[in-house]
Amino acid sequence: MSDSVGTLPGTAALTQVGRLATLAWEVLRAIFKRPFQAREWIQQCWFFASVTILPTALVAIPFGAVIALQLGSLTAQIGAQSFTGAASALAIVQQASPLITALLVAGAGGSAVCADIGARKIREEIDAMEVLGVNPIQRLIVPRVLAAMVVSVLLNGLVSVVGVLGGYFFNVVLQGGTPGAYLASFNALAQVPDLWISEIKALLYGFVAGVVAAFRGLNPAGGPKGVGDAVNQAVVITFLLLFLINVVLTAIYLRIVPPKAM
Repeated sequence: MSDSVGTLPGTAALTQVGRLATLAWEVLRAIFKRPFQAREWIQQCWFFASVTILPTALVAIPFGAVIALQLGSLTAQIGAQSFTGAASALAIVQQASPLITALLVAGAGGSAVCADIGARKIREEIDAMEVLGVNPIQRLIVPRVLAAMVVSVLLNGLVSVVGVLGGYFFNVVLQGGTPGAYLASFNALAQVPDLWISEIKALLYGFVAGVVAAFRGLNPAGGPKGVGDAVNQAVVITFLLLFLINVVLTAIYLRIVPPKAM
């Protein structure tokens, strides 16, 4: 009976979810253990930043432009041009900025982490570390997950600034908007919790991207092809989880934080 149940696809999926959650808990526990791999963490932070800063900035500009142009056209149709700045800036800060950051961190940095861990796994380096009494999670996984979190938070600020400036440029220059109205509406409706929820999202997204990449790297199918498949699966799984988490966090935020009164 147990064998037949174990072959069910749903059971296998739940097993993978449980193993992923277990790895996430082990990473959280290992963060506070000593010794902390400071050098490895700094190297991983530099790696994540080097492969994501330029693509993130370049992607933020068209995102801000599209949001500003679309909202500018919509507000012009309903006679609410004065709220274009607030709507576009809040959309960029709360939604677009964390997602852009997380997708690029997962796609560029996370895939490299998954490939690195997967290569170590098939070369049996992970098993050798365990035999020597070295915790691979504390030695390899924790510095990479922390690096993904830190870089995600920093890049989120960069994307917010670049996106808002790009939205301002396209709304004022291309659509003939008023600079004063753009800035005034943003000041009237935006509030500090909007920035906090953006940074919290980026922090959580970085954690998820790092854990999923490490999980797939620790469990490749076998051989170089298995590592390649694990990298593809890590990116896809991370994207799905990020969109799901974004919906949950946004719903909670809108329930807890009241909108700013005009």
